[in-house]
Amino acid sequence: MDRRKRQAIMGTLIVLFIITIAISAILIKKLTPSKKVMDLTDYYQIKGEEIVVVLQNDIHETKGILKGNQIYINYNTVVEYLNPRFYWDEKENILIYTTPNEIIKSDAASQDYFINKSKNTVEYPITKVDGDNVYIALDFVKMYSDLKYEVYKDPNRVVIDYKWGEYLYASVKKKTQLRYKPDIKSDILVQLKEGQKVEFVDSGESAVEGFSKVITEDGVIGYVKTKYVKNSYYEVTESNFKEPEYTSIHKDYKINLAWHQVTNQTANNNLLYMLEAVKGVNTISPTWFSVISEDGELSSLASERYVERAHDLGIEVWALVDDFNPDINMYNLLSVTSKREKLINNLIAYGIQYNLDGINIDFEKVSLDTGVHFIQFIRELSVKCRNNGIILSVDNYVPTAYSAYYNREEQGNVVDYVITMAYDETHGGSEKSGSVASYNFVKSGVENTLKEVPKEKVIIGIPFFTRLWKETPEGEGVKVTSQAYGMKEAANVLDRNDAKIVWDEELKQNYGEFEEDGATFKMWLEDEQSLEAKLKVISDNDVAGVAAWKLGLEDKGIWNTIIKYIN
Repeated sequence: MDRRKRQAIMGTLIVLFIITIAISAILIKKLTPSKKVMDLTDYYQIKGEEIVVVLQNDIHETKGILKGNQIYINYNTVVEYLNPRFYWDEKENILIYTTPNEIIKSDAASQDYFINKSKNTVEYPITKVDGDNVYIALDFVKMYSDLKYEVYKDPNRVVIDYKWGEYLYASVKKKTQLRYKPDIKSDILVQLKEGQKVEFVDSGESAVEGFSKVITEDGVIGYVKTKYVKNSYYEVTESNFKEPEYTSIHKDYKINLAWHQVTNQTANNNLLYMLEAVKGVNTISPTWFSVISEDGELSSLASERYVERAHDLGIEVWALVDDFNPDINMYNLLSVTSKREKLINNLIAYGIQYNLDGINIDFEKVSLDTGVHFIQFIRELSVKCRNNGIILSVDNYVPTAYSAYYNREEQGNVVDYVITMAYDETHGGSEKSGSVASYNFVKSGVENTLKEVPKEKVIIGIPFFTRLWKETPEGEGVKVTSQAYGMKEAANVLDRNDAKIVWDEELKQNYGEFEEDGATFKMWLEDEQSLEAKLKVISDNDVAGVAAWKLGLEDKGIWNTIIKYIN
């Protein structure tokens, strides 16, 4: 082999050697885990007096405040995750918490709090206000909430446990690293020791990459190689916290309630006449009280004699209060503690003065932004009613997504009876004619209420009225108007106009229709046949009773039908 060939071969070998070294270096670099450690202050993105809040196994996006030894948690975080019964009045700067028998209040930044009227003091300000942000001392929250917490330093963080049950854990098999991402090139968060306990987060996540997502006991969430946490086990977490017991007044009979519309004092004198043909009614709800000012004032048509007469007949009186005054903005009333308190005190005073058995809240103008204040009003009123032996019932629309802010579930916790008004499926303002309370409308109303409220607290409202719909051609469309009629009057209207009556099996109602002066008149009757179908559903679901709107609109024979199912 000549010299030039040898040099060429040597050159090629050297190049191959260099390439091999380079490839090996690249592979070694690629396969060598990163030793870079991420500062936990950067990981948590914490500064100043902030403290990281770890809720169960999730790092919460809203940070708390650490003042001395006291941790303050954002109010919205508290009510969303830890305890929904805390309430902040941003207008009067008052923190309120209600128990079954107590209303607990504390002014902003105060160390004092009042349980009803009894003053108590803690060693720290209970609240801190920073502009629009309100923070509550975690120790104060813990006094009334089912939670445990641990505080860790460098950087400051608090790990709060508030959900109890079965969770998946593992003991680390070998000293290893907890990394920021499921990649050996990712920064190291902490060094895990052999035998260290970790909890799986989203168990199975990133398994294809050979990593598992876990959280350490001190609140660091990251990724560890799955092979080091294979021996997993379930562990049950428990709490010794005793939840407050909301006692209720519960009758040992089915409620058969009739609302009695009272528009003046003279109408109170008609009670005995109104009850002459009535059978089985054990509760009456006269429409006596109306909210007449945003300061909590009420108008009253209450009558001692009326209550005495009802009691002589063995009938309880649950007086109704409404919010129908168009000049009253219920948000302005219910969102201010002093105004709510005045309204509540007025109701309780009337209850005591007139020896009422109960109060029936019929607030139908509550808007979405008023919902949280409405339910706080109900909580506070329930305390006063409970302490005075007065039954509290609340009227509600049938459950729908758009009425969820009435919070029927919380009502079911704190009041004695939740009444679902299973009517006005189509109402005076509807653009199309239709039934006031079709069978399926009532059935779903009952079933959906029972998803939120215990059956022993559910009363279903039924209608003693229907609507005559008038459809008049107008341009290319139809103008729809209606008029309400009581049961007997409605049947008479169809009879006078020779309407053909047919039974609608789907709606379970008799339907009548007639023509007059170019208009079509339609009516879905409420009669013994239609109401019996509704009463069967109510009875089959074993709820607490029925409520009928309203006394005087019924066909007298309907009471015999009601008694068959509610007795």
